[in-house]
Amino acid sequence: MMRRIALSAALFLASGQGGAAALDVAWFDGGRLRAIQLHQQPSRGGHPPTANTLVPLGSLWKLFVHVYATDTGVDMPDYHCGGRIPDEVYCCEPGRSIDADAALAQSCGLLFAPARLMLARGAWQAYWGRLLGTSPRGELAWLADPARLGPGRQVRLGALLRVLGAIPPASRERAEAALLRVVLDGRGAGSVRWFGNRLRVKTFTWHRPGQPETRLGGAAGWLADGTPIWFSGDDSSSGIFKRWAPQLAASPALQQRAGGDSGCVLVDFFARYPVARLDGPAGPARAGTLSGRHVVRFENGQRLAFTGAGDMTMARGANGKIRIQGRFGVNDYVARVLDREADATRTEAAKALAIAARTYLQQNARPLAACQHIADSSATQRVSPNPPSSPALAVARWTDALVLEGAQVRYHRDLAGTDVLAWNEALEQARKGAAFDAILAHAYPRASLTIAGVGGQRCRRLHPNEAWLARMLPRWERVLLREPGYERPAQLPTVCALDVGAPYSEQSRGRVFMRALATREDRITLAHEYLHIALRHHPRGQDERYVEGLARRLADQNVGSD
Repeated sequence: MMRRIALSAALFLASGQGGAAALDVAWFDGGRLRAIQLHQQPSRGGHPPTANTLVPLGSLWKLFVHVYATDTGVDMPDYHCGGRIPDEVYCCEPGRSIDADAALAQSCGLLFAPARLMLARGAWQAYWGRLLGTSPRGELAWLADPARLGPGRQVRLGALLRVLGAIPPASRERAEAALLRVVLDGRGAGSVRWFGNRLRVKTFTWHRPGQPETRLGGAAGWLADGTPIWFSGDDSSSGIFKRWAPQLAASPALQQRAGGDSGCVLVDFFARYPVARLDGPAGPARAGTLSGRHVVRFENGQRLAFTGAGDMTMARGANGKIRIQGRFGVNDYVARVLDREADATRTEAAKALAIAARTYLQQNARPLAACQHIADSSATQRVSPNPPSSPALAVARWTDALVLEGAQVRYHRDLAGTDVLAWNEALEQARKGAAFDAILAHAYPRASLTIAGVGGQRCRRLHPNEAWLARMLPRWERVLLREPGYERPAQLPTVCALDVGAPYSEQSRGRVFMRALATREDRITLAHEYLHIALRHHPRGQDERYVEGLARRLADQNVGSD
């Protein structure tokens, strides 16, 4: 429950007596390893680790098994606890079971035993060889045989981070979703206060090589933007979080580490105020994408200026009335709510309201065309029609995927009540030093923080679609390189299987959700969604008529080439 989370967070600074004097932290930055050493007392002259520093693998072997099994379709059946094996204490109570995602967060190694999952060495080597661009040998030899993975295996720190960095976003997505729980109710319970959604790490506790009496704990995994990170010190993993969370969160390793936006929200703007006229930069606005400064004039005589950034459209309904709709990522949407309802520069209160707004969206939006559909209205949530401010977007990204469960969430500017967050009260609590989780615990005492998901729909990759796109792109670019605004993505989009709904793209994350290629229309769909990604920084990227016409031209020039 939220009270327990807030209580455990409050105990952090008072706990961990006798813990580590230094914390080693390493991460990849621009393809190079960076490392620092944190101290809570004056330094005694310690040195940060290097790429050649040998570190025990600890429980990290479970992470590599989880990623491999997920990405290759190896079945990971739930583990049933019979009560006879001591290590089941990390898994579940006798008579109960645990699934793979919970087992990863809780460090239940029995579920991931290579023999239990019948992992074949040849397929394992082929998989990691494909990701790494070389067979696992030399400093990567520890990864060559799943049967030889174990907590005592020593690996070079640079090689460990290199492997983590080689795992593409779609392949690590399920693991990240599971590992976000570590800072909520895992070994780092309560540290969400400092980390938000920035850490997706697997914890480990082992001992220093040759010093079995000295515990060595820490974690490794990724930051929100995919940066590989590792940290370790003399304590258990839970002790490391308790003692070091504030300093680690403030360290250079975790600064400005925001991931891409995900999901999709359709907003009907000005739902309760009929629009009489919409003027754009060149006069009365036409149906289609809205870019630049616009002025909306309402039938009640009021007017409002806003700036379109290519993510809003105007259309006329059957009755001839003007309809204005926006299509945003979830974080973009939450940031616009903050700008409309609050002050994002009041950081802790804004974090609480961002989580409340995201929860309200989840609880009240309707599904439509693979998006969440909601109105901009005082009866729901008011949404700014302007692009979000930098402070609001930073808060939305910092709280990405964090929601509440256990209460129907509401909020108000002034009036508090049962399961109602009052913004002015939240401001006063923050002024007195309350963190966002304590503010939420006060407003929603029956609720608890949880994870909505790493954003959007989980990705099951369609490798044939991706291969076809890679094969066709050189031909397409004979046309596309002449198109204004075209930018080839640094990485080709990940193509994910879509079970229901209309195909769509998550442009900031470079993902396309669609069905397997079977017809010409499927190929046009893939071209269409690729264009949305490749033109996302240009207004034409939101012009559906233009994008569809160009996609059909591209598909037609490749007839017979698949």
